[in-house]
Amino acid sequence: MSDPIAINRAPVLTLWAAVVAERMGFDRDEALTLGRAVAGMNAQAKRQRLGMSSPAKPKEKAVRAKRRSGPAVEHLELLGRSVPVMHTPHGLRAAKDGEPDSPRAVERYLESKFGESLEAARAAMTKVAHSFSTDELAGQAFAMYEEFRPAIPAGVRGWGARGVLDLARVTALAAGRKRQR
Repeated sequence: MSDPIAINRAPVLTLWAAVVAERMGFDRDEALTLGRAVAGMNAQAKRQRLGMSSPAKPKEKAVRAKRRSGPAVEHLELLGRSVPVMHTPHGLRAAKDGEPDSPRAVERYLESKFGESLEAARAAMTKVAHSFSTDELAGQAFAMYEEFRPAIPAGVRGWGARGVLDLARVTALAAGRKRQR
């Protein structure tokens, strides 16, 4: 097993949500954009909870809703979030402000944050995801993330802070699952 990884939570959640989406049947490119959307939505909610930003004003919400709810935008549920998506010639993509996300950009982001540990982290998370049925995973994926995500200081001090992602702890979730069966 590889060494623990010093990393903040956003890329960990991005990767985990992408792995979960793949387990649910989305292809890698679709899953990458869905993963980034989930992490972005969580970050936005946390910023508001910490008082670091204000919720959108009604007029701003209406403009965003109009962009998101155009004929090409739909929503799907992933890790407790309603993710706006759109169909493109290359497959389903998460949508932000009415535009499809780029799977290549998400992959570059993950590579920059995980470095040489990306494939080991992806493999560990994939092992966990495959130790659950898709129905079980759909209902428990965010709770599982909370079990292995890096620990960071509470409140504003923890915003963007690095913690430790221990891949042994991640794979222990799959091992524990096998013992339960």
